[in-house]
Amino acid sequence: AEIRDAFAEASPLICFSVKSNSNLSICRMLSDAGSGFDVVSGGELYRALKTGTGPDKIVFAGVGKTSEEITYALENNIFMFNVESQAELSNINRVANGLNKTARVALRINPDVDPNTHVKTTTGKKENKFGMDFVIAEQVIKNIANYKNIDLKGIHVHIGSPIYEPEPYVLVLEKVNEFLQKALDVKDKQKIEYINIGGGYCISYTGENVKRPSDFAAEIIPLVKKIGCKLIMEPGRFIVGNAGILVSKVIYTKTSTAGKKYIICDAAMNDLVRPSLYDAFHRTWPVNTEIPMPEVEIPGEGKDMGNGLEFVDIAGPVCESSDVLAKGRWFPGVKEGDLIAIFSTGAYGSTMSSNYNSRPRACEILVNGDNFSTLRKRETYEDLVVNEEEFLN
Repeated sequence: AEIRDAFAEASPLICFSVKSNSNLSICRMLSDAGSGFDVVSGGELYRALKTGTGPDKIVFAGVGKTSEEITYALENNIFMFNVESQAELSNINRVANGLNKTARVALRINPDVDPNTHVKTTTGKKENKFGMDFVIAEQVIKNIANYKNIDLKGIHVHIGSPIYEPEPYVLVLEKVNEFLQKALDVKDKQKIEYINIGGGYCISYTGENVKRPSDFAAEIIPLVKKIGCKLIMEPGRFIVGNAGILVSKVIYTKTSTAGKKYIICDAAMNDLVRPSLYDAFHRTWPVNTEIPMPEVEIPGEGKDMGNGLEFVDIAGPVCESSDVLAKGRWFPGVKEGDLIAIFSTGAYGSTMSSNYNSRPRACEILVNGDNFSTLRKRETYEDLVVNEEEFLN
């Protein structure tokens, strides 16, 4: 609702990024609230359709759509493909021709803009695999009539996540506007009905204040108006990130001769891979303690304030040295069986989880005030082998 209200002046089509949290019940709630969906695979499209949302509110992104996925999307009459290459456009055209359909597309442009975020989640620099540069995009648009089963509808840009300032969006939109004004004639410009600015809106992982959607909207909307296109957005993390908590149980504590203390808990990198993969910071605190969690916690900072805090690493049981969920934290004393909350795990938590070390994945619980309900069952050992047992000899 905050994004919708902030950008209301532009009347955007908001397509929730399913990659951030693909739980069917969560997606159903968002669909009921009016959201469309941004999908990047046939599986995500299947989930989006299972929610009952109209296919006319689904956009299909991703750099490697297969012919089977393209067929599935066309058969279900999705709104639009975000096309990342000439090869993909040719393939969509071929598949659409075979189905006697016309595919609506937006060209994903790689604007070579640095979003000032983690290198592994940057998607709009020239060295990244995503999109096509302006020169190729111009060639495609000028030759679009050669693609008989393609209806060019817009431009798509997504430069990374999380993005903490509006400036990268501003630079991208200025580049897109210049491209549309200088590189295209009136006839070609008329084909561009939509500008899809992707997602990437930040959340606070530390408790610090960060920019809100209204701060981004104040600088984005004037440029969208200048371009003269309808707006599509693909938020994910901002909607669900801070709504999720991973709850773990302390298994052991251990201290080395050198004085290094570890809290070993039953959650691991297979449950939350972001700290291992991105060096991501997630606030972590005991569920039951009289010591209040600091309002703001800055990575690498802090000191023992005399409140019984210990300097610890909080690690999981997976056989990798990188399986550390919270490194170098001042933390209240805990014992075996105590519960620990790991915050801001609603986005890219469950969706990036795995069965590494043959560990069953966690259940998912929706909490609403004093009420709670299960959204996903805890996996069992039997679930781990269900697709393998029949092949035992």
